[in-house]
This record gives sequence, C-alpha cells and structure tokens, in this order.
Amino acid sequence: MLDLPLALPLPANEPILSYAPGSPEKAQLKAALRAMAGERPDIPHVVAGKELRTGAAGEVRAPHHKSQVLATFHDGGAEVAQAAIAAALRAAPGWASTPFEERARIFLKAADLLTGPWRQTLNAATMLGQSKTAYQAEIDSACELIDFLRFNVHYASRLAEQPISPPGVRNVIELRPLEGFVLAITPFNFTAIAGNLPSAPALLGNVVVWKPAETQSLAAYHIMRLFQAAGLPDGVINVVYGHGEPVARTCLESEHLAGIHFTGSTAVFQSLWRGVGERIGKYRSYPRIVGETGGKDFVFAHPSADVDALAVGLVRGAFEFQGQKCSAASRAYVPKSMWPGVRDRVAALTSALKMGDVTDFRNFMGAVIDERAHKRLSGWLERMNREARAIVGGNAPSEQGWFIEPTVYEVDDPGHQIFRDELFGPVLAVHAYDDNKVEETLRVIDATSPYALTGAIFSQDRAALAHAARVLRQSAGNLYLNDKPTGAVVGQQPFGGARASGTNDKAGSAYNLLRWASPRTIKETFAPPTTVGYPFMGEE
Repeated sequence: MLDLPLALPLPANEPILSYAPGSPEKAQLKAALRAMAGERPDIPHVVAGKELRTGAAGEVRAPHHKSQVLATFHDGGAEVAQAAIAAALRAAPGWASTPFEERARIFLKAADLLTGPWRQTLNAATMLGQSKTAYQAEIDSACELIDFLRFNVHYASRLAEQPISPPGVRNVIELRPLEGFVLAITPFNFTAIAGNLPSAPALLGNVVVWKPAETQSLAAYHIMRLFQAAGLPDGVINVVYGHGEPVARTCLESEHLAGIHFTGSTAVFQSLWRGVGERIGKYRSYPRIVGETGGKDFVFAHPSADVDALAVGLVRGAFEFQGQKCSAASRAYVPKSMWPGVRDRVAALTSALKMGDVTDFRNFMGAVIDERAHKRLSGWLERMNREARAIVGGNAPSEQGWFIEPTVYEVDDPGHQIFRDELFGPVLAVHAYDDNKVEETLRVIDATSPYALTGAIFSQDRAALAHAARVLRQSAGNLYLNDKPTGAVVGQQPFGGARASGTNDKAGSAYNLLRWASPRTIKETFAPPTTVGYPFMGEE
C-alpha cells in the first residue's frame, strides 16, 4: 500500500522571546546557564541508540572563558563511523516502511518539546559552547530549529504531486528514501543547522550518519537527546563526534553512501565532492550532494540610501555573533559623498557595542569560536592595520577568551584580498566609490569574490534598487533590499547561494527536501489487453 501523505497546514513561525529584564524566560535561561556550567557531561557517540565512548577524549571550552571546560567528547574516527554506517543500514528497512505521518509526528513532537522544557537547555548550550548572546541563541537554537522541524513536515507533505490518470489507468508517484545512508556534516555556528541537516533527510525516510563540529558538541549532544525524547527509533540518526576527516573518508568509501548534507567551508565541501567523484563507480546509486559553504557577503549603498538604515544594517550585519555567519556583511561599497556621514555613524555605533561574557546580558558580542579562529583573524588584523585605515577596532584581546574587536577598515583598492576572501569574523571592509561609478561598482561587486550567498542593496530610489538587483542577479542566492544580509527565516526566506557558496538547495523549503527523496512512478492498468495485435493491422 502506497504511503501518500495528506497535505498538512502551513505552520506559523515560532515567536521570538525577548529576554527583557524581569521576563520569565530570562530567569529560566539564567537558571539553565548556571546549571549547565556545572555539569560537564562526558558526551557519547550514539550508534543504534547505544552510547559509545570510543576514542581519545577532547574538551569543549567556552570561547569567552577559554579556561572553562563545559564537556568532554570522544574522537570516534573510522571505527565508530563503520559502526554508525552498519547501524544505519540495519535501521533502514524499518524506517523506510514507517508511514510518513508517523515519521512526521516524531519531529513535530521534537518541535513541541523545544518550545517548552528543552528550549532553555538548548539555548544555554548554544550560549556557553558557541559564545552566542541570549538573542542570537534564541533565534537560532530555539526558533529556527523549531521552524525547520515544523515547516519541513509541511513541505514534505506536499511533495508528491500526482500525475494524470486517464480512464482505465491509475498512475501514482511515491517518494522513496534514497538507497543507502546520508552523511550529515554540520558546522559550529548554527545549532538549528546542526539539527536540520540530519533530521530533514530522516523525515523523508532516510537513515543518517551525523558528524557535528567538535566545537559544537555540547549543543549537538542535547539535540540528539531531544530527538530521542521525541521517539526517534534507534539507528535512524547515528552521531559520531571528533575529527571529521576519518569519518568522512570512511563514509565515502562505503558503497551505500546515498547522499551528503553539508554546511561548512568551501574547501572541505570541494574535497568531499572530489572524493565522491573519484569513487563514483563503486556506489550503488549516484550520491546526492547538497552543500552550503562560504560567503563574502556584500552591502551596496546607492547615493540615495538612508544613512541611518545603512549604518545599522552594516553594524548588525557584520558584528552579530562576531561575524561568524556565512551571511555576515563583510564587504561594503558606499558612495564617497555619503561616506563621511556613514563612517562616523558606523564608528559611533560600533564603539558603543559591548563585548565579553555572553552570560552577561548587557554584551552585544561574545568571542570567536576557538584559538585557531582567533589566530587566523589576528593575522588579518595585523596585516590590515598596515595596509588600510581602521575606522574602529583592530585589536584581538585574548587574556580571558578568544575575542576579536568589531573592526571596520576603509580600503582604497576594491580588488584587495579582503574583498575576496571569507574571514568569518567581525571584520568589515568598506570601499568608498565615486558617486558617478555606480555601474562600475556593481560590476566589481559581481566579479570580485567567488562566493554568491547573500547581499544587500540600500536605496530609496525604486528604479535604482531594481536595476542593482538585476545586475547582481547571480551575485547572491538571498538578496536583501534596505536590510542587513543576515537573518533568513524558515518559510519566509529559503536560504542558500550558488557559485562557491554551495548548491543553492534552499534549506527551509521544499527544494531541499526533494533532494532526499527518490521518486517511483507506478502504473496500474485495470483492464489489461488480452491480445497482441492492434487495430491498424486488420485487413482492408
């Protein structure tokens, strides 16, 4: 019997809690932070529903308090990856035969649990482990993950559009899971992505080997516990912690690799794609490869732009979560006639930002994720302090945590490397262009960087806004008009970019979910023919 789901209603986006002084959610979150700071769990791999602590131990540290150990995890490597693959394949037949409605109920329950008792647990883990402020954690680990879970169910329920059935025939399309397992590799910066990348394929009936970022292990640990609490069967999602290369290599070597769901660096994604290509003859089916990678996201200001809106968009877009968003504003182009006013406004707004321990709710920013990121960004600051004019910032204090000051550079050369390379930190490069070179500047924006993830255009001239959007049509998968280039909302702005930014399969939409289904067409003829010949063959 075919499992053809009924179309489910469109959900509403999860409301964002304010955490204002005196609010109940603020008191609950502070209590969760205090409790979690003293727990220090020993995080296990989860394979076939069983906890494994195989492999050398590593530490999860709070980036804003680098001496504070929050948890330990284990480096699973090839051994645990092999066990995870085997567990996934054992679970595959039962999970594939589970009706869609039953699978959907599990993830809808996870969403409801996250609205209540799990909300502050996951928010606290994200704040402590990834140095996000309360607001950034709320929009990520609570609201966005809830939205992914609910909207994915809605979109998946509407995927199987049925073909024409003429009289005497019944034609049906069913959506099968992919044959094999999906490898989900998730980044440190978004807890919602860490939850979505394994659960979206699982909702469509696939089984998953999930490799979270080491620095995101604490939040990943609680995500997996959430899925288990919601009733996810053993072996459907199997988590392997630790260094990614041996896990990825082991999965690439398996003939049963059916897909890769990835968010991370462009270099790693390209290495995975290359690895699939080198082994393409050994797989039982062609693996689906879905990836969202880097960005060098632009802000273009037309001479008609509103100065205050532009300044706020630059500061929020560049410095929220320390610029560690693939969508963060990192290069801006402002007319010379406007630049003095914009510069002074941006400098004043940026100088007023407080940076420090994210458990102090007065802080706008925390620390970058780890020592490696801090060292890389410190090197950029040292270089740019020699080669450009720092409008604000330019320092990298590291006594307590891995802090990088929010920094703005004025750069005369629009071809400078800082306009091409992704820095993934709170560093914004601005080029002041001649007011009469709008067209030339638009072409520079399009051609300078290999990425095409997000971008923003600020203008109060409707014709100029439309023209810039046309010229930059291929420059960003998510384009924002008179707003910062960050903050995509599930169900409102499906997210993804092209060029070196990924496959543009739009997380949070039906486009992404279709990649995890393998359609089968079935024709049933009610009164099949019983003779071989056709009428044209008769005698005249």
